[in-house]
Amino acid sequence: MIEARRLHILRAVADHRTVTAAAAALYLTPSAVSQQLTALEQETGHRLVERSARGVRLTAAGEILLAHTNAVLAQLERAEAELAAYSSGAAGTVTLASFATGIGLVVAPALTRLAESSPGIRLRVQDAEGDASLPMVLDRQVDVAVAVEYRGAPGADDPRLTRVPLYAEPFDAVLPVAHRLADSEWVPLADLAKDAWIGPFPGNPCHDVVVLACEQAGFQPVLEHTSDDFRAVVALASAGAGVALVPRSALRGMDVADVAIRPVDGVAPTRRVFAAVRCGAETHPLIAPVLDALKDAAAEDQ
Repeated sequence: MIEARRLHILRAVADHRTVTAAAAALYLTPSAVSQQLTALEQETGHRLVERSARGVRLTAAGEILLAHTNAVLAQLERAEAELAAYSSGAAGTVTLASFATGIGLVVAPALTRLAESSPGIRLRVQDAEGDASLPMVLDRQVDVAVAVEYRGAPGADDPRLTRVPLYAEPFDAVLPVAHRLADSEWVPLADLAKDAWIGPFPGNPCHDVVVLACEQAGFQPVLEHTSDDFRAVVALASAGAGVALVPRSALRGMDVADVAIRPVDGVAPTRRVFAAVRCGAETHPLIAPVLDALKDAAAEDQ
């Protein structure tokens, strides 16, 4: 008999590629993870992982078991959801990770909606960049992620996750007021090829959006200044340090008197935001109202 908790450990090892990283994500010791993997190999009668100095990879048998693991764990999530519905579990805590702008745009309004529609649900929120929240869901550190598309993100067809689209927003060009294009109605990105740029650090999903947009316009942006805080980005632009692309919602409520904000000519770079839960958990009586509140908040903002 294969124990489900060992399947969860197998998936964590496959996701993180090292026993140490998987153990940290699961709040276990590396020795405990290794012991559980050994026990799983004994249960299945197959060698499932191969270890090397560079990490861990699944064997062919491990890959076969991983495919079944995704289906089994999703079905267990559904079972938990149905049992919770049977016991009318409309009271409890749901944990959610979101990037800062998403918290302001949809999570905070969703909290207000939940207080009215589902007062028994307590939503516990933590700030996490868009590329960090999805692994947190998969590792069961949180129940819901509000995340953005980025290079290397699990796709919409990933069997581990159920995704709910929330909103898409364009990036606007942020220019110093003395910039040569500050008075333009639209800003062609190609015309900013020789400018100094201000942008997020590599690894931030918005960094990927900016770099990809510039590459499609025919150049590689020279990032003279980096910050993941869009207020800092705008402040640097107002000081004449360079130009930037900033998500439109991130500019709300900022002091933008000393910069020029202009839409991008042509197809604007876009940030696509979605909520994600572990596959099968979307019908849980605590999680489903949270997803509904997020969707309603996003629809109202459009």
